Amino acid sequence: MNQEKPRLVGVGVGPGDPELVTVRGVRVLREADVVLVPVMALDEPGRAESVVRAYTDKAERVVFALNDTGGLSERRVTAWDAAARRVVEAFAGGARTVAFATIGDPNVYSTFTYLARTVREREPGVEVETVPGVTAMQDLAARSGTVLTEGDESLCLLPLTGGTEGLRAALETCDTVVAYKFGRVAEETLAVVRDAGRLDDAVYGARLGLPDEAVRAAKGLEGPVPYLSTLIVPGRRTTTGGKLRGRE
Repeated sequence: MNQEKPRLVGVGVGPGDPELVTVRGVRVLREADVVLVPVMALDEPGRAESVVRAYTDKAERVVFALNDTGGLSERRVTAWDAAARRVVEAFAGGARTVAFATIGDPNVYSTFTYLARTVREREPGVEVETVPGVTAMQDLAARSGTVLTEGDESLCLLPLTGGTEGLRAALETCDTVVAYKFGRVAEETLAVVRDAGRLDDAVYGARLGLPDEAVRAAKGLEGPVPYLSTLIVPGRRTTTGGKLRGRE
């Protein structure tokens, strides 16, 4: 009798370019018995799905409230429960490995976190694993030629789904600051960065790795931007190696 524990694996598939999925990620997606991808509606393909289908045709859609800004809403909880039921059903049907593909990294602001917790409540014996993925800030840094950190610089990453107050504080206390999900407060976000005197070096990116990707200087940004937009405000640098610090 096979005593192997069922596995739920969160696979980071990067921001959108299939070439940025790790070798391990591709292997897990291909070997998994079931591959789930989050979408906002069953009749709408998601970004993670488009990446997964470059490597396997096993992608099965599960609805998540990906655009919900209402906090711990009933819609979100209902979606987690429904997705968790599908995972448990797959295990009951004989699946040993269920993979869940998530854009970016499964441990960085990912829907996988909530799914894993909900599945554990229903199936305590499940083994949960993650496969790291390239994050939007890493991809934007590469595509724009922006150095995220050097020397002893700090790096602050924060989502702006709750407004820009945290961004204001981060710009005052951190070197490089990265803002996620600021599409709904784009104008206010740029104003805060401008007030901090740091807009000239900031870069903006959206739909990274997709045919209609946007990568440009943030100071020239106009009009509405997608919800899943990324902003990098690099640390202030004046000389090569100026941020290196020796031990006293």
